[in-house]
Amino acid sequence: MTTPADPRPIPPEKPLPMDCCDSGCERCVSDIYEEELEQYRALLVAWEARQADRGLNVLRD
Repeated sequence: MTTPADPRPIPPEKPLPMDCCDSGCERCVSDIYEEELEQYRALLVAWEARQADRGLNVLRD
């Protein structure tokens, strides 16, 4: 159970293999995804801690 004021973070959408052009872009879609995933994980840990502080039990993915 969560509160509308503090919704669970939404994970980033994983790029499809065809989303990468394999031309060595400085910021590949795969790199961007990994950065977004790292940020999501940090947000999720913080969110879970807030829920625990409120006495709410959250299920892990």
